[in-house]
Amino acid sequence: MNGLRGGRRTASPVRLTLCPALGSDIDGAWWPHTGSVARELPELIESLHPALGEVVDININWSATAGAPVLNTMSAGHMAKMGWSDRGQRLMVVVGKIARARLLVIPHTTAAPLARMVLRRACGMPIPVADQDSSEFQTADRVVRSAEVESAAWAAREADGPTTPENTRAGTA
Repeated sequence: MNGLRGGRRTASPVRLTLCPALGSDIDGAWWPHTGSVARELPELIESLHPALGEVVDININWSATAGAPVLNTMSAGHMAKMGWSDRGQRLMVVVGKIARARLLVIPHTTAAPLARMVLRRACGMPIPVADQDSSEFQTADRVVRSAEVESAAWAAREADGPTTPENTRAGTA
């Protein structure tokens, strides 16, 4: 899967942003096309190969039974009313032989304008001034900031030793 002898052609391109310099709490974002992350992993790995080298490990911070956050309803007003917390963003650490990348995984059901804004914010890409007052920008900014906090906490838990139910949130790695 990781030999990359010949590129796989997909009908849908990988929706991924990756920061030029890796090593931050969030190094980019990935917006899968479907809810089957496992089915889309080969294309993601192929896309990350030039920056990371051969992928040797992938870790996620959610369980198979955990529901994905619904970003479409996370406008400032909805977040306050629903008691939305800044926890629960899906993160993926892809470890290669050259480098590693911490990715925010955007739920596949996220509306395109919001998902594109999250992709841009995750890498600190420039946002036109006219778009900075939009609800998409405000929501994307909050999602990315909460993902950065969660990623830093996850990294601290990893530094404390092997993953066990005692040092992980809800038993997830």
